[in-house]
Amino acid sequence: MDLRNGVELRSLGTSPAAFKEDLLSNLYYRRGTTVESASAQDAYETLALTVRDRLAERRARTAAAHYAANPRWVYYLSAEYLLGPQLEQNLLYSGTAEAARTALEACGFAPDEIAALDVEPGLGNGGLGRLAACLLDSLATMDIPAVGYGIRYDLGIFKQEFHDGRQVERPDDWAFQGDPWEFPAPDDRQVVGFYGSTSVVGGRTVWTPGETVLGEPSHLLVPGYGTATVNIVRLWRAQASEASFDLTRFAAGQYAEAVQDAVRAENISKVLYPDDSTPAGRELRLKQQYFLVSCSLRDIVRRFRLRNGDWADFASKTAIQLNDTHPVLAIPELMRLLVDEEGLDWDHAWSLVRRTFNYTCHTLLPEALETWPVDMLGRLLPRHLEIIYLINAELLDEVRARFPDDLDRVRRMSLIQEEPTRQVRMANLAVTGTTRTNGVAALHTQLLTSTVLRDFHDLWPDRFVNVTNGVSPRRFVRLADPLVSALISDGLGTDRWLSDLSLLSGLAPLVADASFRSRWRDVKRANKAALGLGDPAALLDVMVKRFHEYKRQQLKLLHVITLYHRILAGGYDGVPRTVLFGGKAAPAYHAAKNIIHLINAVAARVNADPATDGLLTVVFPANYNITLAERVIPAADLSEQISMAGKEASGTGNMKLSLNGALTIGTLDGANIEIRDRVGADNFFLFGLNAAEALTLRSGDYRPRDHYAADGELRAALDVISAGAFGGVGQEVAASLLDRDEYLTLADYRSYVDRQSDVDAAWRDQERWTTMSILNTARTGYFSSDRTVADYLTHIWHASPVRVDA
Repeated sequence: MDLRNGVELRSLGTSPAAFKEDLLSNLYYRRGTTVESASAQDAYETLALTVRDRLAERRARTAAAHYAANPRWVYYLSAEYLLGPQLEQNLLYSGTAEAARTALEACGFAPDEIAALDVEPGLGNGGLGRLAACLLDSLATMDIPAVGYGIRYDLGIFKQEFHDGRQVERPDDWAFQGDPWEFPAPDDRQVVGFYGSTSVVGGRTVWTPGETVLGEPSHLLVPGYGTATVNIVRLWRAQASEASFDLTRFAAGQYAEAVQDAVRAENISKVLYPDDSTPAGRELRLKQQYFLVSCSLRDIVRRFRLRNGDWADFASKTAIQLNDTHPVLAIPELMRLLVDEEGLDWDHAWSLVRRTFNYTCHTLLPEALETWPVDMLGRLLPRHLEIIYLINAELLDEVRARFPDDLDRVRRMSLIQEEPTRQVRMANLAVTGTTRTNGVAALHTQLLTSTVLRDFHDLWPDRFVNVTNGVSPRRFVRLADPLVSALISDGLGTDRWLSDLSLLSGLAPLVADASFRSRWRDVKRANKAALGLGDPAALLDVMVKRFHEYKRQQLKLLHVITLYHRILAGGYDGVPRTVLFGGKAAPAYHAAKNIIHLINAVAARVNADPATDGLLTVVFPANYNITLAERVIPAADLSEQISMAGKEASGTGNMKLSLNGALTIGTLDGANIEIRDRVGADNFFLFGLNAAEALTLRSGDYRPRDHYAADGELRAALDVISAGAFGGVGQEVAASLLDRDEYLTLADYRSYVDRQSDVDAAWRDQERWTTMSILNTARTGYFSSDRTVADYLTHIWHASPVRVDA
């Protein structure tokens, strides 16, 4: 293997004998122990190192190929990455799964016990982080030179526990034992400034920070499937910028004060999304966002300069994707670097910035479009606020020139919100400072351009494109569901579908094959039995997603209570169901946490009642994450996608579940629309108001108590909650629905409950259900993250693959 520096590395073998030799060598020389005395943790970390070595060899070849090609790079800036467990994926991608199992067994280790020690990195929370991870996987699989940038959180989001049914947050100390997959790079530290003041020196603005911290990077390898390419995700950890231990204070017994500077610095990367319900927490979150973009942009500039010397080439060599508004401070930061530090004139720098950045908007919720107090941003980042004001002046000049008599439009589009308090609007800055803004589903993009960002679409219609989300079939079908994966490969006669998901369409003719349908049913039941929650013969009804009122877990719960009442009344004619909830609520989101508490209270009552035995079970496993998702998704029969129409940007859980053969009950929201279009209306249980109808109802005189009064089953469900029948829990939830019902839960209740009767009818006919399940998988190949990346490449990034010799 010839590398750029002339060094040739030995090729690491993938045979069981070669793998065992390297495993033992790593155990002796890198772990410092022997087979006889090694613990299970020793074996796990040694296994990880042995697999990592094989990926690192491919990484060296990838880096050499990229250096020689000097291509356009894709840089993905994201506050979170929900990568999932690394061991099983890296075994698959390195082609060493069987060799590793054989080597471990030959050394007396139990492979399954060792694999159970693999802890998923606590770097993400939900769909935003999962999408980021899927896109990195696809970028590598498609041989696109790319780097993901994020923060190396010490504690991640949190581990969810239930105490008396209430969510309790515990630290997610995911790296307590260390992380054998990461490569620290302390020699690439970056200096990040905060506070201070600006001055003009020799005609150039100089920012003198009042405080600095260090950003120390490490990186994880991101291998492609079926290719030699290995990209990286680079993660930054905050450290004190200089000797931070005050020996004088320590000697005086002021032990906490002696290390306070180091603690303040390290807090920046301590936890994902620190609670921002206090001014201190809000400032910490803003610090965190700037820390990410400052470190990352300096690293991107460093990488550019490895092969390029002319700033005029920067935009043609660099495509930076801003994943939501969290990294949008990158826009004024790059302007500062180019103008203040590199000496470019403003117009040239602004042209480069706008041609370099692109922005993905993931929401339609106004409260999720971040704003930052002007006073806080100006105190923390004084030069950046000056730059934002200059950008705003140019923007408003353009708006006035285009719409000279529309002062309201000028106020709406300004980067600075004046009332009720002065805030910097990060979404406005994101659209202004980028080449493209994309939504993540067809309906989402339509609503973005017609509502939330309509003014900007009026000014720059060509800047808006849609790129519907996708998920990795390697992670969420092959790794999560090996039984159905094997059946798919057998049915298609190939496993090439793992890198070309459109091939799943070849399953459609097999619905006519009774033997294939029987095998499909057997696999689904086996997955439910392996999950171990409820009767495998019962319909597994799954709602797994982050808790938010607009996602309407409360609607699903009202359905559960209605089924329970029907059972108690002796008139239940539905099929046996196991209803599974999964997901976390943000620590400060008390309304969502109240819904969680009520679900657990209802589950306790329902599951303890002999009347429900064999008919209805409600389960809510704590701490839903990728590890648990890879068990739940393959087992699911019914996928609950019941958000209020017009609120969900896209969803990716809907795609994962449908790909694995779950049928969807859902509204016309987010990517549900595109899923229904592809699987067919007959294979999708549609209910409820559409986005236009929901908007009309909400903007009128909506009275949720009218639905309560008109519907006996709805009234009975809400009455028992209000009366405290479930352990005195849930009155706040009932009151919110009856008095406000912001997300039209009561308006959609009857349509939803009636549609669930159609679900029952379909489930009773198992041949029909199986046919629908197979067609859901066969027709959802569009929702591969490989297709998503291909769309980004065509419409936004315009980057080309660089092949790496095997």
